[in-house]
Amino acid sequence: MAVASAAPGSLFCKQLLFSLLVLILFCDACQKISLRVPSHLRSDRLVGKVNLKECLQSASLILSNDPDFRILEDGSIYTTRDLILSPQRKSFSIFLSDSQKQEQKEIEIELEARGKKVFRKRHSKDMVLQRSKRRWAPIPCSLMENSLGPFPQHVQQVQSDTAQNYTVFYSISGPGVDKEPLNLFFIDKDTGDIFCTRSIDREQYQEFPIYAYATTADGYAPEYPLPLLFKVEDDNDNAPYFETKVTIFNVPENCRIGTSVAKVTAIDLDEPDTLHTRLKFKILQQIPDHPKHFTVHPDTGVISTTSLLLDREKCDTYQLIMEVRDMGGQHFGLFNTGTITISLEDENDNAPYFTETAYFTEVEENRIDVEILRMAVHDLDLPNTPSSKAVYQILQGNENGNFKISTDPKTNEAVLCVVKPLNYEVNHQIVLKIGVVNEAQFSSAPNSQTPTMCTTTVTVKVKDSDEGPECQPPVKVIQSADGLPAGQELLGYKALDPETRSGEGLRYKKIRDEDNWFDINERTGDLRTVKVLDRESKFVKNNQYNVSVVATDTDGRSCTGTLVVLLEDHNDHPPQIDRDVTICQHNQDFALLSPMDPDGPENGPPFEFRLDNSVNRLWTIEQKDDKTAFLRAKQQLDYNIYRVPIEIKDRHGLSAKHVLSVRLCDCTTPSECNLPMEIRERDVKVAKVILGKWAILSMVLGSALLLCALFTCFCVTIKKTAKKCFPEDVAQQNLIISNTEGPGEEVMEANIRLPTQTSNICDTTSVGTLGGQGVKTQQNFEVVKGGYTLDSSKGGGQQILESVKGAGQGLTDTSRYAYTDWHSFTQPRLGEESIRGHTLIKN
Repeated sequence: MAVASAAPGSLFCKQLLFSLLVLILFCDACQKISLRVPSHLRSDRLVGKVNLKECLQSASLILSNDPDFRILEDGSIYTTRDLILSPQRKSFSIFLSDSQKQEQKEIEIELEARGKKVFRKRHSKDMVLQRSKRRWAPIPCSLMENSLGPFPQHVQQVQSDTAQNYTVFYSISGPGVDKEPLNLFFIDKDTGDIFCTRSIDREQYQEFPIYAYATTADGYAPEYPLPLLFKVEDDNDNAPYFETKVTIFNVPENCRIGTSVAKVTAIDLDEPDTLHTRLKFKILQQIPDHPKHFTVHPDTGVISTTSLLLDREKCDTYQLIMEVRDMGGQHFGLFNTGTITISLEDENDNAPYFTETAYFTEVEENRIDVEILRMAVHDLDLPNTPSSKAVYQILQGNENGNFKISTDPKTNEAVLCVVKPLNYEVNHQIVLKIGVVNEAQFSSAPNSQTPTMCTTTVTVKVKDSDEGPECQPPVKVIQSADGLPAGQELLGYKALDPETRSGEGLRYKKIRDEDNWFDINERTGDLRTVKVLDRESKFVKNNQYNVSVVATDTDGRSCTGTLVVLLEDHNDHPPQIDRDVTICQHNQDFALLSPMDPDGPENGPPFEFRLDNSVNRLWTIEQKDDKTAFLRAKQQLDYNIYRVPIEIKDRHGLSAKHVLSVRLCDCTTPSECNLPMEIRERDVKVAKVILGKWAILSMVLGSALLLCALFTCFCVTIKKTAKKCFPEDVAQQNLIISNTEGPGEEVMEANIRLPTQTSNICDTTSVGTLGGQGVKTQQNFEVVKGGYTLDSSKGGGQQILESVKGAGQGLTDTSRYAYTDWHSFTQPRLGEESIRGHTLIKN
């Protein structure tokens, strides 16, 4: 906050001097600040800027003891008049005070006028300059945005310590010199004075990092480049503005005081966190302007309500002309305006009401699904919203459900209809009480009562008409015993003429009788059974059998009624059970028996299970509960199918015997059980098993391989043990023509294999082993023809062919003989009956 100096002798000047005196006596001194300035200072020009917060964080009072200078809140020092500084230094003090913390600080400012120095040229005979290790210190500098000149405007002066003895030339580079923006700064190469050539826009360039160089005439640089930072001081040249010129917000009507409506925001392009961007908001005008309903927080821009009288039905939209101003809202700050539109959201604070207090209408009796009346309502709330859409209710007079009321979605009218026939003989006139509310719940304004439901009355006159017979009640129930035989009479359905209240002249006809159990008397409507009534029939549901009857008067008018025959349960069915039972040994060792009783619960479980005495040694039964039991085998049985007789009784002792077919399988689930064909029947015939072609083929091949193996073993045995035997009396044997051509006479060494079957040649009935043990009988045959003897070895069980010619050596192959031996043995015995080319073999 800058303080302007007053004229001498004024009251303000006296107060200022008194304040300075107090501050001088009690304040603490901060650091001393030196500023190098031109010797000629113009009025209202920036001298420099100090950081006041480093000395005192929050200062409520900022004063200068020299009236030639004024201090702003940000620490900027301005001259109040033109000044010419002598070569001597000029100093003054800035006094800071915090009224809350009772703290005072003093900052001493020293201004030093710039002077010109004497330049010397470095000669070649002079000592070579040594580079100084000490950096030449940069001097803080700032530039004012939008400066008016005159240009070129002096900015700052740089100097090197080496210039005190030698001639040094200065130069600069960086943004604003040899980079964009070009030629904004230049330096006097002899004095080091830096000048600005034109005004600067801070919003485009906030600062300029520049490097200053010091060199001698021969190009030697005795100093390192000096970095200079020229910061552009912000000028309040941008007015704040709202992000959108027109903004729309919504708020419910009848809201409470202090309800937040919205928050408005504005943008200021000046330097943030300065007085130039400290914005204040204000409502300039409300349209309509009375009463005032809204206020805005000056710092945050939050708009809130200040009244309880926001009623959409009176005014649904408000406009606020708002202002945003910088410089903390001071009168000299820049500002802008915007328009805020606030729309009130509808609340259901108005109850609908009928246009008339009473309505009258009429309808003929027995009419249904007919519209008899429409009623309109008014509602001040927003149309076509839940706050105005009507919901109608029949409060009284519709106890029998004859009427229905609905809402027409297009007109919002009440539509009254008859949905159940009215009877003139019962009631000539009906009075209905109708109420109406909205789809949305009532939301009354604060400190007001909740609106009540609006009601009206509707008088409905019933008109008489000549009507047909009346079937009342529509469904009639009669009871009958289960198992009632054919030819029995039952009371039928009775209809009445509403005019005479009698059934004379009516004719009855059966229109529905699913299993054709009854005949109907055309005049009386009574029923006569034509079948035995069975409660367990598939046409009986919940012990009920339905018969539909139509009654017709002489004019052909009719009505339809339903006669329900309720059958009383009789214990006429024993428990039944599925006779196919499977026990999978892999899963469990029992079967669960679950019989069913077609009778009702009174004649059903608990069941009693009992096994037949014939199977008690193999099976046992164990009661699980009232309806089921476990069937188990007492011992380990083979996998097979068993016949198990069982008797099951119901609670009244009615029983039935069943023969269960129990499959005992090596399976996991019953579907996997498939007993083989070879398993022998135990107590019941095994079911026929059909084998596939591959199973049959595998069985045949297995049998053939088994026979071949046995035949091979038998041949080997005979080969080692058999002795050649021929009966003496060939004529007594059976001769078979083998149709086998014998070898020719030229074949002298041919071998003929004898048949291996020896049952009729040698009796070796009990041959136990190949070693010849266990031989019971032996027969010896001697053949003297041809010089050979066929003998049976005693004790060895082996048969050999011995020759009397030679050394008595036997042939190595006991089953083969030379052709000459065979011929000499058989030829004399065949005689004339032999057939050329055939061989006679003993059977």
